[in-house]
Amino acid sequence: MNFIIWLIVGGIIGWLASMIMKTDAQQGIILNVVVGIVGSFLGGWLIAPLLGSGTANTGDFSVMGLVASLIGAIILLAIVNLFRRGRVR
Repeated sequence: MNFIIWLIVGGIIGWLASMIMKTDAQQGIILNVVVGIVGSFLGGWLIAPLLGSGTANTGDFSVMGLVASLIGAIILLAIVNLFRRGRVR
């Protein structure tokens, strides 16, 4: 059951992050899910301790956990854009 939640929440988080970073036209649904899940791990490692929460991957399904996952996905897309284009956006 957790795997299905990871896919659904990862897809939504990845889609929101790609809309914020304006890379949605370049990504499909599978890449949105991958960005959401990897961004959630990144957010759980970097951002969640600063916010005092966990992420959806650690079983803490809260608003602050979702915010940490979203920030992690945005950071991931910024890093990918930096290497792909030479600039963040």
